[in-house]
Formats: sequence, C-alpha cells, structure tokens
Amino acid sequence: MRRVLLVRLTPRGGRDAIDGWASDAAGRALLKVRVAAAPTEGAANDALVALVAKALGRPKRSVRIAAGERARIKTLTLDDVEEGALRRAFGEPPPSVPRR
Repeated sequence: MRRVLLVRLTPRGGRDAIDGWASDAAGRALLKVRVAAAPTEGAANDALVALVAKALGRPKRSVRIAAGERARIKTLTLDDVEEGALRRAFGEPPPSVPRR
C-alpha cells in the first residue's frame, strides 16, 4: 500500500532526528525532521530518506521524494507501509484542517 507523507526538513540541524508533528498555514499535518547533512548535492535528501526508512523499518528504496526536492516542505511516497506503522513510528498526527 502506498502512503503519502508531508515533511518539513531542516538541513544542518545538528543531528538526524524526527521532531514530531506540526501543521502548516494551510492546516496540513507535516512531520518535522532534521538532518545533520547540508543541502548540497542531495545529501540532506538522502539523509531524510534513510532516516524515515529506518524509523519505519523499511528499505530505503521504499521511501521516495515525490515533490519538493529543493524545497523545505517535501512530499514523500512510502511503499508497503500501513497506517498503523506510521503511527507507531511517528505518533499520532494532528488533524488536518480543511481549506476554506
């Protein structure tokens, strides 16, 4: 089963860590992630993929950046990940607020 995950990435964050959930201005739930890698030559993106895959217990090939490679907010696609696995790995996301 394929899942979509929005992530707010902070490169050069001092360490690789998942900092929990937040909501953006549009009310979308996004996962806050920091990595020690700099955003040069895709190093921060590679670290993000590796960190999310490790947290989910999945191989790196099951996590892909679908949109936002050069942006702070990224859309990840996760292959063969159940909703329960997302909640176990990252906690309960805040409810999304519909746009008006």
